[in-house]
Amino acid sequence: MQKKLIIFTDSGDTIIDEGTEIRNDDGIVVHAELIPGAGETLKALYDAGYVIAMVADGEEQSFTNVYEENGLGYCFHTRTISEIVGIQKPSERMFIDAMEKNHLTEEDKKRVVMIGNNVRKDVAGANRFGITSILIDWSPRYDMNPADEWETPDYTVHEPKELLALIESLEAELQKDGNK
Repeated sequence: MQKKLIIFTDSGDTIIDEGTEIRNDDGIVVHAELIPGAGETLKALYDAGYVIAMVADGEEQSFTNVYEENGLGYCFHTRTISEIVGIQKPSERMFIDAMEKNHLTEEDKKRVVMIGNNVRKDVAGANRFGITSILIDWSPRYDMNPADEWETPDYTVHEPKELLALIESLEAELQKDGNK
């Protein structure tokens, strides 16, 4: 069955462990490890038929290197990367780019979730844009305390494998609503 839910996801400290990044002299990430359970979760969501779009701040070559190394590049239907768009999250231009690349309309926003690790960029950007926000509260590197309602996630998980049940639950709600 065709999945209705569309997944936008950040990369650093959402899938890739930023603490393991090794950069070359140009600042490009040449090696990084996955957060425990993130690779299996990403593959499972892809294999289940979800459209997955990367929406991340950083350099295109860094993402290419890391996802090639970890064998997960195929999981992303599209990639919206700040280096290419010319601005970082929480700018709505990042989310508009991902919507356009996936041929999504304003009406589709109710089917889109944004998974990220940063309340100021991922969560606030998603909430202001009008899509569902999911915080992955895994990393000790960022303050996870929301400063206001924009930074308050719709859902919070603490490790990647928790995403599977949440995504399936959100998908079931969309399927049920679509059959009314």
